Amino acid sequence: MSSRLVGVGVGPGDPELVTVKGVNALRAADVVVVPVMDTGEQGRAEATVLHYVPGDKVVRVVFALNERTDRARREAAWDAAGERVAELLKRHASVAFATIGDPNVYSTFTYLAQTVAALVPGVVVETVPGITAMQDLAARSGAVLTEGTEPLTLVPVTAGSAVLKEALAGPGTVVAYKFGRQAAEVAEALAETGRLADAVWGSALGLPEESVRQAAELDGAPLPYLSTLIAPPRRDGGRGGKL
Repeated sequence: MSSRLVGVGVGPGDPELVTVKGVNALRAADVVVVPVMDTGEQGRAEATVLHYVPGDKVVRVVFALNERTDRARREAAWDAAGERVAELLKRHASVAFATIGDPNVYSTFTYLAQTVAALVPGVVVETVPGITAMQDLAARSGAVLTEGTEPLTLVPVTAGSAVLKEALAGPGTVVAYKFGRQAAEVAEALAETGRLADAVWGSALGLPEESVRQAAELDGAPLPYLSTLIAPPRRDGGRGGKL
């Protein structure tokens, strides 16, 4: 039988937001891989996984999770991680990889799966969807992501503030991921496009240090890297006005 690599979305941090299917996939796997930075501290994925599986089933694998400038170092980390998981698949029929959010939305799992597929012929790659940070922030803040025919645009601010400004100038709700280090530029872009008043941001959702606040309170100080922003469009048409 072919070995299986399963990417499991474990949500943005609150252990209660892991789906039943996600919990079952974690428990059914022979081992559960969690990504860690080379500094070694426990990440959100690992902390969440440990609510559902014993620690001796968890394998920590180092990734250059925040490396954007040194491509050689980043790709070397991906290669090393892929080789480590490939070794595990030679000894185990099923390996789960836990990722925050969803494994198909800006996830490290994408790169891991590509690497492992090249190293382990015939490996079956599957994913279990997870709740995303934008969904959790919408629920905690009361922000409505979309109505009627409104589009939804998701932008990683690591792509640059110009990309965010372009999205904010368009229609529908704009969600910005990973904007914490560019909070000042984000606040400026919201003000320039008339989106500041209704926008909300959040970080560490579901964790003791959670912060959910109005974007109008942004003062330019850096925020946690994984901060999320929701900037809805102006909705003046009343109930069902965007249908």
